[in-house]
Amino acid sequence: MTDTIRERLVVTGPIPDELRNLLSQRHDLVELADAPPGEPFRIAVTTSMKGFDAATMDRIPGLAMIACNGVGLDKIDLPAAQQRGIRVNNTPGVLTEDVADTAIGLMYAIARRIVEADRFVRAHRWGPEKMPLSRRISGGSLGVVGMGQIGQAIARRGQGLGMTVRYTTPRAKPELPWEHVADAATLAEQSDVLILACPGGPQTAGMINRQVLEKLGPLGFLINIARGEVVDEEALIEALAAHRIGGAALDVYRSEPDIDPRFFDLDNVVLQPHYAGLTAETRADIASKLDRDIAAFLAGTI
Repeated sequence: MTDTIRERLVVTGPIPDELRNLLSQRHDLVELADAPPGEPFRIAVTTSMKGFDAATMDRIPGLAMIACNGVGLDKIDLPAAQQRGIRVNNTPGVLTEDVADTAIGLMYAIARRIVEADRFVRAHRWGPEKMPLSRRISGGSLGVVGMGQIGQAIARRGQGLGMTVRYTTPRAKPELPWEHVADAATLAEQSDVLILACPGGPQTAGMINRQVLEKLGPLGFLINIARGEVVDEEALIEALAAHRIGGAALDVYRSEPDIDPRFFDLDNVVLQPHYAGLTAETRADIASKLDRDIAAFLAGTI
C-alpha cells in the first residue's frame, strides 16, 4: 500500500495484535482510557465485542469514523452514529467462509460425538466400555436461521454433504435454491440440525425459545454461531439437561466470557470460546481491510 497520512487513532479497548501491529506501522494509536477528556480524534478503532455507544461518541470531539474489527454491529449505536454524521466501517464477507466451516465442524462435533469420543479415549474407557452411537449427517435435514452471506455459505456446505436444506428469514429470497420456511419453530420441526446464522439485536433476541427447542426434539441438534442472545439459554439448559433435544454446539453465549456454569456439567453440549471466525488468515484479512478503509477515508475516497 502506498504511504498514507499518519493519523492519531483512538482505540476504545483490546484489539487483535495483527490489527494493532498493522495500524501502528502507519498511524499513532492512543488508548481511549489514556486520552485526556475532550481530546479530538477523527477515527476510532473498536471491535464487534466491545461496541460503541452514544456516550463514547460524545466523549470524542471531531469523531468522523468508527473502524470496527468484526462483522457484528449490534453493540454499536448505529442511529446515534448516523445522527452525528459518523461513518461506521466493519468487515463483512472477510470471515464468511471460516465461520461457515466452523458451523459445519460443530455439527459433526456434536452429532458424530467427536469431542465426546476424544474424552472417552483419554479417560481410558475404550475397551471396558462402549461409546454410544452417533447420528448420520448425510441424508439428514439442515435448517438455517438467517440467510445472509454466512447462512448461504452454510447452506451450500450442507447441500454438498447430501442434506436437505431449508431456511427461515423474515422474507423469502426467491433467488435461492432452498425452501423458505415461515418461522423458526416450523423449521426446527423439519430439521435434524438447526444452525443459527442470523443477526443479533432486539428482533432476534430469544427467538430460539422453549417452543422451538420442543419442535427440534430429542434427536435434533442446535448449532449457534450467530449471537448468544438469539437463544433463551435457560430454556436451552433445561432442554439439554432433560435430553429434550439431542445436543447443542455453541460458539456464542449471552454472557461472554463468563458463561453460565451449568453448561460445564452437560455432556451433550460442545462449547467454543466465540472462535468461529478466528483463523490466522481471517485475522490478517480483517486487519488489511480496516487498514485500507482508514487509508481511503483519509484520502477522501470513501
